[in-house]
Amino acid sequence: MRHKTQVFVAPDGDHFRVRLTHSLEVAQIGRTIARALGLNEDLTEALCLAHDIGHSPFGHAGEDVLREAMAEAGGFDHNAHTLRLLTRLESPYPRFRGLNLTWEMLEGLAKHNGPVEPPLPWALAEAEADFSLELSTWPSLEAQVAAISDDIAYDNHDVDDGLRAGLFTLEALLEVPLVARTWAAVEARYPDLPPARLVPELVREMIGVMANDVIAETRRRTAGLADIAEVRAAGRPLVGFSEQLRIEERQLKAFLYANMYEAPQVMAVRAVAQRLLADLFAAYRDDPRRLPEEWRPAADDPVIVLRTIGDFIAGMTDRYAIRRHEELVGPVDLPEGF
Repeated sequence: MRHKTQVFVAPDGDHFRVRLTHSLEVAQIGRTIARALGLNEDLTEALCLAHDIGHSPFGHAGEDVLREAMAEAGGFDHNAHTLRLLTRLESPYPRFRGLNLTWEMLEGLAKHNGPVEPPLPWALAEAEADFSLELSTWPSLEAQVAAISDDIAYDNHDVDDGLRAGLFTLEALLEVPLVARTWAAVEARYPDLPPARLVPELVREMIGVMANDVIAETRRRTAGLADIAEVRAAGRPLVGFSEQLRIEERQLKAFLYANMYEAPQVMAVRAVAQRLLADLFAAYRDDPRRLPEEWRPAADDPVIVLRTIGDFIAGMTDRYAIRRHEELVGPVDLPEGF
């Protein structure tokens, strides 16, 4: 995950987030919230660390390409692919397939964003057939903490990365109510420091504001609950923001979508990355013998062929996908910067 896209493709800046650093930050936040709520910290941390390992190169842009390229074989879903990796593809032990993870771990990864209703992605249906993950119920509080920690982490590290990349200014960011309120508190605390010195404190403070809100709101929602059965049957998430902060967090997300995720510079690089991945998939589909020997499909079944190619490409880093494209298809001309 060190060389897989978070927002920026194959970033040329050492300090922009990638999938690995993002997952580490999610785990830090998740463990803090779990400790405050008296939950299983180890389970929460493991869920946070593993939640993104099913991502293809180039993030959601790459996922869109694989979904279309694999349409005849059921498509591609990064959450379902996480389960496929952990239960089938990564098999280092001689006595069983997968990593021998606990049921609670697999269940939390399968539905950390909430219940999953049919039709299931094919990879998730395979895992469900093996382990019966009760996909129609709500997940554990630990899984719900992992999900909200994901939001808190990327909301805030994307503020940091967006400012660092020059995609938006601090002045524009301060139009977001949550940011403005937090910035005022930081400035009042350190009135003699220049703004550049206060940006890291702004990010740290917003993480604290969000995490503390989740802790307080979750305690309110879970008051009187007796056991995990009541969590699963609650019919709604029990870990989350208060109504006020939920609205403010959505405003921050809207700002980031408009000024970062859909910024012309970022979208231009994503378009090149998507063409690259589509070309690479087509090259393997035209001749599966181009796959490494250990990855070549054992049968000519077109579904097996497509899924094998998808498994192989999904495991690539951005830089490896670029190298393979240069070897099999031709040069890659990624725009400068992102």
